[in-house]
Amino acid sequence: MRSLTFDTLFATLTAVSLSTAELARLREWIAGIAHPGECIALIEQAARGRPCPHCHCPRSHRCGQASGLQRFRCLGCRRSYNALTGTPLARLRKKEHWLAYLQCVLDSRTVRQAATLAGVHRTTSFRWRHRFVPGAARDRPRQLSTIVEADETYRLESQKGSRRLDRPARQRGGVARRRGINREHDCLLVARDRTGQTLDFHTGRGQVTAAQLARCLRPVLPADVLLISDAAASYRRFCADAGITHESVNVRASMRSRGAIHIQNVNAWHNRFKSWLTRFRGVASRYLANYSGWQRVLDARCLTTPAYLLCAAVQLG
Repeated sequence: MRSLTFDTLFATLTAVSLSTAELARLREWIAGIAHPGECIALIEQAARGRPCPHCHCPRSHRCGQASGLQRFRCLGCRRSYNALTGTPLARLRKKEHWLAYLQCVLDSRTVRQAATLAGVHRTTSFRWRHRFVPGAARDRPRQLSTIVEADETYRLESQKGSRRLDRPARQRGGVARRRGINREHDCLLVARDRTGQTLDFHTGRGQVTAAQLARCLRPVLPADVLLISDAAASYRRFCADAGITHESVNVRASMRSRGAIHIQNVNAWHNRFKSWLTRFRGVASRYLANYSGWQRVLDARCLTTPAYLLCAAVQLG
């Protein structure tokens, strides 16, 4: 039987009236097609014109190929590199599966679900998650504007997956040994302006301090900003030292808002993050920054396709 050419097949498809279910099957089949050259072309395009990742010299020349990628030799330090050198994706293999896996990242799939859909082993799926997500999460606003809400949320520290615990094991997560916020909790600080731009910071264990606020927020807040927070003393101390206009909302006294003075936007982000995190059945503390960055990327809705996500991960920080 003679094989059909693409033009003949395409003409046949356009002449047939497809049902909704058939169109959905066709789209799913097309979306699952991956060619190694497509991924490599996106990587090369995203890294085009970048300087040497070793010495930042802009002058280089071609120096062969390896793993499908063009290699370059820097004219300054004489070291060679390719489009992935210096990025979280360096030395990863199976590039033909990357776009399918990135679609799983956009769909918030679990490790095993992503492994099945992308056609890789579950350990590869886990390793890729913590390479692709931190790379894409580097796409974050440099500065917030006008009115900024800031608040922190706390999660009980977790040593999930660790073979050496520095404390007695808890049964199915368990609870803290002491009441209130203490050194057994990881602090996630979130700042969000009224345009929807969001930044997340991990300040370590225990309650956030004025020094930690200065280290995280001072570089991203303009001089004329209005910072809104709860009534914690650390925010008042930080704003007084930095010369930033500050308004507080006493949430413990059931004060939700005073007109436009509220922190409901950042608290809504906290709720979305916690609800989204439940599908992963517990997250180790050492990976919490990756997951908050993942949620920030999804919530911003700026990297909406696997190609955009791949280009963001390839860009140098």
